Amino acid sequence: MRAIVVRQFSGPVEAAEMPTPEPGAGAVRVRIEAAGVNPFDQKIATGYLEGTLPHDFPLILGVDGAGTVDTVGPGVTHFAAGDRVVGRFLVPPVGHGSFADYAVLPETATLVHIPDRVTTIAAAALPTAGGTAQDLVDAAKIQPGQKVLIVGATGGVGSFLVQLANIAGGHVIATARAGDADRMARLGAVETIDYSRAPLADSVHFLHPDGVDVLFDVVSPPEVLAELTALVRHGGSVHSTIGSVDERMLRHRGLRGGNIESGGAAPELARLLNRVAEGDVVVPIEATVPLERAPSVIGAPGARGKTVLTL
Repeated sequence: MRAIVVRQFSGPVEAAEMPTPEPGAGAVRVRIEAAGVNPFDQKIATGYLEGTLPHDFPLILGVDGAGTVDTVGPGVTHFAAGDRVVGRFLVPPVGHGSFADYAVLPETATLVHIPDRVTTIAAAALPTAGGTAQDLVDAAKIQPGQKVLIVGATGGVGSFLVQLANIAGGHVIATARAGDADRMARLGAVETIDYSRAPLADSVHFLHPDGVDVLFDVVSPPEVLAELTALVRHGGSVHSTIGSVDERMLRHRGLRGGNIESGGAAPELARLLNRVAEGDVVVPIEATVPLERAPSVIGAPGARGKTVLTL
């Protein structure tokens, strides 16, 4: 089968022919039709999980994938051949991901049925970015009318965050260049602050001198996030998806939150899929590219929404 692999950590990302996997007891084989690309794919390729989980090489990349159940192993009860499904193909050993014609996943992992009204491509873009956004909003416990500042609002996670924070009743303040302001408004942002025109902290303080209640930051390094944290009111919350929060400093200042790594559990993914099916959440797909072009898009900077590989 076709697959996108690395043969060693930080090695070149390349296309390869790999054996088609067979599902064992309790496992499901999915014929992948679409696979979402995430910054985490590049991290895996460079050894982010080395020492945490075992790895197999050549390592097939890809966490998010959607398609049709091809066959099931003994004991599987929740899925059958022909089911449309989406899941997170990250189980130990790492290296059997979704950037391939077929991938295998235990039925007890994050694998759920796709509603009829959701396309396979849209479903493939959801698990990591959408799940992370959902976990952030759940952790913040946003109250109606609270001011929610989202730094990094135009990317995959940020685009979902804008929508979910708006659904929760937040007054959403998105950071984006001027050219993205209309898109942010369509997703639910009440305000957009152009971070390229002036220092972001200065702009937010000028517009909201009393501060904000919630800060979601999916892009800033620790020193930048520390400065932005001063914008958050006492009792508010600060959340980072890239480990930039100094949690001790946060507690000292009377703030909640911290660093979040989404587990992407099946119930949250099913909830997101239902919201997409009902039209409450839009899946922000920027580009769809064929599998063979994966090496050119994995780790590419400047995302405006989601990139999905098609097989």
